[in-house]
Amino acid sequence: MIRFLKSTAFRIFAIAFAALLAGSVIAVASRGGVSLLNRVTAVVFSPASRAATAAASYFSKLPVSFKSSSALASENAKLKEEIDSLKEQLVDYEQAKHKNIFYQEFLELKEEHEDYEFAEAAIIGRDAADRFESFTLNKGTLSGIKVNDPVIYGKYLVGVVASATETQCTVNTIMNPNINVSAYEVRTRDLGFVTTTVALAEDGYCHMPGLAATTAVTVGGIVCTSGVGGIYPRDLIIGNVIDVADGTVDISASAIIKPGVDFSQITDVFIITDFNGRNSK
Repeated sequence: MIRFLKSTAFRIFAIAFAALLAGSVIAVASRGGVSLLNRVTAVVFSPASRAATAAASYFSKLPVSFKSSSALASENAKLKEEIDSLKEQLVDYEQAKHKNIFYQEFLELKEEHEDYEFAEAAIIGRDAADRFESFTLNKGTLSGIKVNDPVIYGKYLVGVVASATETQCTVNTIMNPNINVSAYEVRTRDLGFVTTTVALAEDGYCHMPGLAATTAVTVGGIVCTSGVGGIYPRDLIIGNVIDVADGTVDISASAIIKPGVDFSQITDVFIITDFNGRNSK
């Protein structure tokens, strides 16, 4: 019996029987018109199919179009170019606006003082180590610039030419303690001079010392050049009074003044090369 089970004939018989049995099962299942394999496949993959269909339907309703990385990179590059262009336009606008204000104030001053002769100049250098805000301009003696020429921004006094070469000049601002400007306070007409100290200059202020202890100068007063001495023409604005302090040496008072110009921000100025009443010495 055992030999029979191990024999080749039995093996052939078993394979044939198994084939017939499988065929019967498939035939039975096929009566419904669907094969067993199809049924099994449908049962196993039906959830995945439904999920895929739902996902496709959802994404088809979205307005987003998925693009390649190269297309996105190209669009990003174009957007960056547009942003850079807008930034340049904004800078140009701010510069034009600055120039417009600059020239408008200059023209007003020119109309009020037809005797003034001017030279426009641009700041080309600043000394970072100089705490008194001095700077270098791109105009010199070839443009008629001389030592002691007043330097202005609009109607405001900036300083005075300290030295000059053929093509450049150096300007000391009113924040330099060596500068003394004859001045008066507009409302009270109190006369004096404006200068500064190292301590005041470090805080961005200058002062008008030697006022009477009973002075009527108050906070908010406007201090202008008086024209005495022939170096600075009259009525250039120096700044506004922010405090009136007692003198440190005698019973006088001192008006603390905030200059009308931010010296660190200006880029262009005018130099007054001549005016009526100028001291030619």
